[in-house]
Amino acid sequence: MTSSPDGEDREAREAMMLAATQAGIAFSNSSVALVHGMSRPIGAHFHVAHGLSNAMLFPAVTAFSAHAAESRYADCARALGAATDGDGDALAADRLVEALRSLCQDLDVPTPRAHGIDKDEWSRLSPLMAEQALASGSPANNPVVPTVDEIQDLYAQIYA
Repeated sequence: MTSSPDGEDREAREAMMLAATQAGIAFSNSSVALVHGMSRPIGAHFHVAHGLSNAMLFPAVTAFSAHAAESRYADCARALGAATDGDGDALAADRLVEALRSLCQDLDVPTPRAHGIDKDEWSRLSPLMAEQALASGSPANNPVVPTVDEIQDLYAQIYA
């Protein structure tokens, strides 16, 4: 497959369209949870692409959530190859979190700070972003339904 700088690579465009459709089907069947709810305000206030803000949040939110659904997160770890069938669910869930952290590091996913977001502005807007995240309804689908304070803590964790 050859790449085209003007977007005329039809095979690549078709593959992206199929991937986007599959993601839409998955969302329709399972909905979204805390990561997406927290991601929206980051995009709205700081103009960070939704996928990037999801990636910034994913390891911390997974660590926050895993204890409430260890077997489900363990299944994900095993499917990803981050854990084996012999690993207990708690260990496998921990390995998933570490695998996500490692993946984000390998892909150079920046923290909000590294992305150029001012710390004072981040801190000032975090309470509002936490309220907006909860208001989106997405956190209600999370294995642990967070409080506003817990969301603010997660925003503080991912900043640096």
